[in-house]
Amino acid sequence: MAQIDDLVLFAQVIEHGSFSKVAELNNITKSVVSKRISKLEQELGVQLMYRTTRRLTLTEPGSILYQRAKEVRQVAQSAFDSVTGYSEALSGHIRVSVPTISGELLLSKALSDFCQNHPGLTIDMSMDNQFVDLVAQNYDLVIRTGYLEDSSLIARHIFNSRWVICATPGYLEQFGVPESPKALKHHNCLGYTQQSTGPFDWLFLRNTDDTYTMKVNGNFSSDNAAGLRKAALAGNGVAYLPTCLVYDDLQNGDLVELLPEHAGKVVGIYAVYPYTKQPPKRIQALIEHIREHYMAMKERF
Repeated sequence: MAQIDDLVLFAQVIEHGSFSKVAELNNITKSVVSKRISKLEQELGVQLMYRTTRRLTLTEPGSILYQRAKEVRQVAQSAFDSVTGYSEALSGHIRVSVPTISGELLLSKALSDFCQNHPGLTIDMSMDNQFVDLVAQNYDLVIRTGYLEDSSLIARHIFNSRWVICATPGYLEQFGVPESPKALKHHNCLGYTQQSTGPFDWLFLRNTDDTYTMKVNGNFSSDNAAGLRKAALAGNGVAYLPTCLVYDDLQNGDLVELLPEHAGKVVGIYAVYPYTKQPPKRIQALIEHIREHYMAMKERF
């Protein structure tokens, strides 16, 4: 099976267009580079490039592999950079935008702790659920949930946030406990208008790897998840909310989780920053610091 370091070497050869240059960069001989690329081709059973004295040209399989190999190289480099960033003195100023819920529950402390650990560094954190324009608004880093469409930005996945369906014991005593997603059609559901699919289009699991959307009904919706939590706590309906927002309510028994085997909404949390070949060490180190804090509180998310 092809080794990851051979994929990285293959990506370097394509980017530099020279076996000799890559051999020099890696402190190995040109023949070693050639043998490793040939070995990669043999293992895959395809020709990856055409070699002439003047240039290297990718074959169709080679072009496909290069795109994937480049991603492997970037991930590996990011991993190494995130660690080496901690051994350097970090300084400067970072402007960060984070979601309201994560900011209140986790990131305010995490980011201020980071400043304490690096006295030469300052952070200005803004809490906003709307996706800000990083370049126009001069942000260095944005933490956001959901899919990234702007190809001029880099998004690094940090964590997956699980959502839960819940209601108060009082509401369930009055209206009954739904035993299936379809049973929710007979309940007052609280809609979240920030969903791209619509406030009352809820996501459910058909099996472990298949999801589907079902429309529910309700008399109240909001673009603020914290507001929906308060409506649910008042006994006014069934809500579909981030676990982190209602974790304490569930532990205290103020809310009851419903249909856990059917709830299929999982939202990715991403660190987003402007595209650069090499982001500053302070940004890399901060992203890793944030990721570690999410992992430490994963049961709440």
